[in-house]
Order: sequence, then structure tokens, then C-alpha cells
Amino acid sequence: MVHVPSPPELVVRPLQRFQWREWTTLGLFWLASLIVVATLVWVVRVRIPADGAQSLDRALRQNAELQQRVAVLERADQVSRTANAELQRQIAQKQEEAAGLRADLAFYSRLTDAGAEREGLAVQALKVEAQTTPRMYGFDVTLTQNLKPGQVASGKVRLSISGIKADRLITVPWTEVAQNEDANGLAFSFKYFQQIKGTLLLPEGFQPNGVRVEVDGGASMGKAEREFAWSQILSVQKKL
Repeated sequence: MVHVPSPPELVVRPLQRFQWREWTTLGLFWLASLIVVATLVWVVRVRIPADGAQSLDRALRQNAELQQRVAVLERADQVSRTANAELQRQIAQKQEEAAGLRADLAFYSRLTDAGAEREGLAVQALKVEAQTTPRMYGFDVTLTQNLKPGQVASGKVRLSISGIKADRLITVPWTEVAQNEDANGLAFSFKYFQQIKGTLLLPEGFQPNGVRVEVDGGASMGKAEREFAWSQILSVQKKL
């Protein structure tokens, strides 16, 4: 006889209440975490970029204002420097004019001073000034005499230029540097002094370093000569 086991007994038990409370709590925590995360994302994406944009815009405006102030200060400094340079130039020019006037005053005083030492025909001064035409120079030579007051001194004055050309030291005579002038020289006629003007055209490739002035006053006044260094008598033409 076969033994058949009896079927297992089915036991039904009620669900415990604490499991429902536990799941409810976990759900609430999960929902709260979602809310917190969403809030953080909103703050990061909305609040922070807006504040950063405002700060950047404010910084850009401040930088533009500072650059404008720097530009204004630089312009003011440039104007100040220009004005100061112009003032220094005018001061130097006035000082030069004053020195020239003092020299002229001393010169005229010697001519009119009865007790001054008497001198015959002499080359008092020479000035050479560059012209706009290349190699052309204007000159101004001053002749004096007080040996014979009231007597007219007359004659000719010539200039010759010494310098270097093609590595050789040469002297260019008056006949080669004078521009459409008398080959014998420029005429003069005066009682006490005279300024004589003329022009010189130097040869191509010639570097001057000195000038020799020769004056011939004839038998009554005799002759005179004087040498000048080119660097001492050269005056650069002033731009208007």
C-alpha cells in the first residue's frame, strides 16, 4: 500500500504595519531629495549666471571708463610736453637774439668810442646759411674800419672754401663758388662798417670745413683777410 503525503498547510498572516510606515518614510525622503536637487539646479542655472553677467558688464564699464581716463591723461601729458618744448624753443631763440644784440652793441660801441683802439680794414664776422637748393648757401660778411673815421673804404671782397672731395683736401676759389657774381669779388663802400650778402654753390661731392675771406681796400685802406671754421659759421635755415 502506497503512502501519499498530505498537502502542506497554507498559513495566511496579516502584513505588519511598521513595513508600510517604513516605505512611506523612504518615499518622503526620496521626494525631498528630488526637491533639493531641483532647487540647487535652479540656483546654479538661473541665479549664478545672472549675477555673473551683471558683474562682467559692470567690470567692462569700469574698464572702459578707466581706459577713457588714461587716454585723456595721456593727451594732456602730450599737450603739456609739446607746450613745454615750444616754450624752451622760444626761450632759446630769445636768448640767441639777446646774445646777438649784445654782440652788436659791443661792436657799435667800439666803433663810436673815441678812446678805443683804432683798427684798419677788417673782417668782423661771417655767417653762412643753408638754402633750399642743394649745395647752395647764402653768406653775410661784416667789414669794419675805424682807423680813418669819416673816410670811405671801398674795394672788393672774395671768399674761398676749403674742404674734402674724393678723399683729397682742396680749396675752391671764389670764381668757382660765386653765383653770377663779379669774378674779382663783391664790391663794398662804407665809412665805419658794412654787411655784404651773397650766395655760394659748392661742387658736387664736396665737404666744406673752412672759409677764407679776403678784402682788398686799395692803396688807401690796404688789405685784410680772415679764416673761419665751417662748423662755427654755419647757421641752419629756420623753418617757417
